[in-house]
Amino acid sequence: MKENKLIEMKNKIESLTRVVQQLINELQFTRELAVGTLETIKLMPNYKKALDKLKKEVTVKNEDKKKTEVQTD
Repeated sequence: MKENKLIEMKNKIESLTRVVQQLINELQFTRELAVGTLETIKLMPNYKKALDKLKKEVTVKNEDKKKTEVQTD
């Protein structure tokens, strides 16, 4: 390969490396933000009660979905 082509490929690889590193950094930040938000919500009053209510809703939705799937078969 010509030297110019190799230099161009090297520059593209370096650029892609920077982009991927930035994406990794942003993903880590997003994860930390999500964990921090969850921990903050856990400290709110009535958290346990709200969590139990959501669990019940999910259970009911899953049961309804299973019933629908059985009826369509």
